[in-house]
Amino acid sequence: MTIENSDARILIIDDEESIRMTFQMFLAREGYETVVTAATIAEAESVLGRYSFDLIISDIVLEGGSGTDILRKVRQAGINCPVVMVTGFPNLESAAEAVRLGAFDYIPKPVNKDVLLRFTRQALRHWFLEKENARYRRYLEAVFRSVRDAIIAVDRDLRIVQLNETAWGWLGLAEDETMAGRKLKSLAGELGRVFFHDAQQVLQSRREVREHRVECDSAGGEQSIFSLNASPLQDDAGLFQGVVLVARDISVTGRMDQGSGRRSRFHGYVDSSLAMQGVYNLIENVGKVDTSVLIVGESGTGKELAAQALHAESGRCDFPLVKVDCAAIPEELLESELFGHKKGAFTGADRDRAGRVMQAAGGTLFLDEIGDISSRMQLRLLRFLQERTFYPVGRDMPVQIDVRVVAATNADLAQKVKEGGFRQDLYYRLRVVEIKLPPLRQRREGIPLLVSHFLVRFREKFDREINGISDQAMAVLKNYSWPGNVRELQHVIERACVLCQGTTLALEDLPKDVQVGSSPMVGSGDDFFDLQHGAGVTGLEGVELIVHALRRTGGNKARAARLLGINRSTLYRRIALYGINIEQDNL
Repeated sequence: MTIENSDARILIIDDEESIRMTFQMFLAREGYETVVTAATIAEAESVLGRYSFDLIISDIVLEGGSGTDILRKVRQAGINCPVVMVTGFPNLESAAEAVRLGAFDYIPKPVNKDVLLRFTRQALRHWFLEKENARYRRYLEAVFRSVRDAIIAVDRDLRIVQLNETAWGWLGLAEDETMAGRKLKSLAGELGRVFFHDAQQVLQSRREVREHRVECDSAGGEQSIFSLNASPLQDDAGLFQGVVLVARDISVTGRMDQGSGRRSRFHGYVDSSLAMQGVYNLIENVGKVDTSVLIVGESGTGKELAAQALHAESGRCDFPLVKVDCAAIPEELLESELFGHKKGAFTGADRDRAGRVMQAAGGTLFLDEIGDISSRMQLRLLRFLQERTFYPVGRDMPVQIDVRVVAATNADLAQKVKEGGFRQDLYYRLRVVEIKLPPLRQRREGIPLLVSHFLVRFREKFDREINGISDQAMAVLKNYSWPGNVRELQHVIERACVLCQGTTLALEDLPKDVQVGSSPMVGSGDDFFDLQHGAGVTGLEGVELIVHALRRTGGNKARAARLLGINRSTLYRRIALYGINIEQDNL
């Protein structure tokens, strides 16, 4: 006995009792446990109103009506199970009527056991497959509707076959729009353009377009970064039928990444790495507290962005954020630039001038490269931080001001304090809270997101049709040491977009020193990479490796040899052999 036999419910309708009983006996002996009989149309309607059936076998000639009447009422009631018609007088007209009303098959009398069982098996197998397919379709439709990814299926002519609610929303389509049969090319916006481009590639190559990332405006007007894939759609015979396009939003502006619990964008930062999550949280918490903050980090890590984020998170966000680059202003002018001056205070002071501190009243004063100010300016700044008053140059009356001070430096201020180059009291005044920005080499998982961000920016700037980056190029970018941090990465992607000849950034579009300096990372600190494990430090490539290592170590040959994985004496011989000038200015 099969599961189908034991589970199947069969209704026999015939006005001859002997036929009803014979059919019931044949089916019961075959293992069909639930077989119900009815002698009239009224009795059949009553049974059908109380129970559901998987198969109906009905004589076409019945007392008080016909089997086609039953068939018609069954279909009108929404009952879709197969109906097999039995008749002793088959003719073309009755057969056509039964088929038109949706009969599964038509059996002429006399009906023997083998014929009955064969038609029963065929009808039930068809019915169970139909139910399974319907259940599977409902399941797929539920998944299709509920999945967070945007999914679009198109045919070989790039006409839309189906798209889910996520795609509908991301593309900004109106609820009453009809999409079936519409050309994919008609979709508006950057996301629609990329969908069309990827589908064209699959159509031409019959190959998958692997994951790439693009930055687009969502329907709500916010910038999002999407991960996209496009795959050929094939039938059971392996014939190409169209393309399936899938997009996933991997960034939610100012919120958590879907599924990861991490923020990928925060007040201008584009990075979902674990290292930056603590920075985001610290800025969020410290921003609300009106205290001095010292931002430290290597050049190019985004110290100015941190200052902007602190200001945006503070209660002073409606007042000015005034930035001062202390290293860019000559020492003799910095005091006047910060605190202003009175007319006639010095040669050229032909009018009163409000300084940057006054301009920042009520808001935030950002002092960048604070480690470069002179001892005299350190003292003046300390007094200002302690008393919240200052004297413009040439004035005897103090000015009181309400302003928050945020400072930044790429120097080691603690070491400068030890060496006497920076006042300890000012250091601690500035460093009430310290925010350390990690270098890019310590947050490599955020590099793909940054690459996508810069790629979109420069693609639009240069009006280039570039939609992705090769796996090899991305691997190089992820493994490079990035001494210039995010700023260096930005410049590398800008250069690559200028040089790129196709639609994908390739390895050859990257600078040679990035390619040469990229390798699996080991160790930590300065000695964190092994360029070619020594063996490959020969020829032209060897020259580039040696020069890069010397650049990284500021000309220190011992450290450069360690980075290259070779003996110091070997490095000396190769410097002499290749005529490499180790003067720092020439590296």
